[in-house]
Amino acid sequence: MDTRKKEIDVLKISGEGKEKLKDYVVQESPLTIFLNDQEFVTLLCTPEKQDYLTLGFLRSEGLIKGREDVLSLEVDEENGTVTVETREPGKLSEKLFGKRTITSGCGKGTIFYHVLDSLTESPINTEIYLSPEDISRLMKDLQGRADLFKTTGGVHSSALGTKEGILSFCEDIGRHNAVDKLIGECIAKDVSLEDKLLITSGRLSSEILLKAAKIGIPILLSRAAPTALSVELGQKLGVTMVGFIRGKRMNVYAGEWRIKED
Repeated sequence: MDTRKKEIDVLKISGEGKEKLKDYVVQESPLTIFLNDQEFVTLLCTPEKQDYLTLGFLRSEGLIKGREDVLSLEVDEENGTVTVETREPGKLSEKLFGKRTITSGCGKGTIFYHVLDSLTESPINTEIYLSPEDISRLMKDLQGRADLFKTTGGVHSSALGTKEGILSFCEDIGRHNAVDKLIGECIAKDVSLEDKLLITSGRLSSEILLKAAKIGIPILLSRAAPTALSVELGQKLGVTMVGFIRGKRMNVYAGEWRIKED
């Protein structure tokens, strides 16, 4: 049984009339993170890889740097909670406590913008190169793996990979969640992120751009559009941004020096 989706009765209306039938919708579940014995945040997410989501979220928020900062992590799937103990709670986490609920991630994200000053001091200059053919192939691979989207139409897809192909794939109701799950998986498995690229079906918002930049990912690929702020940040932070990838067509918004023909 796939706990990520639920079968329901729907009324389908078309030019040919009305029809009662069965259909699938994606599951949306709350996950409350207790950090160092205090309730920290509730995320609304697709109920899978919740340990990875927690690790990735804490890394994106700057509360941990790696697996060595986490003393324990326990997921209670029945109650929708995860309990985390970190090596050093830190002043930042103390300021952020307070029962926040984060939506499924298609609106305002949770990145703290005071990180910008430190990021702009050391833009990403990783020498990784892709051809347009590589980009088209990677996006086609991402779409081919999106089984939950094909069934429900209600999730975003994201993947981490290299020029050679996709290494890790995830789907979630939220764009931010999908990316955090990938980051968390890499933390759990001690996989470096600085030489990877991020592929996503969702728009390249400033939150997604900053998640990638803070961990050193040099290339973002998307089927969707960027925002003006994300393009400005991408140019400042040395991140290559490619959007509207549809077959052999695509737009390069920042870091075009990394796009080279084979």
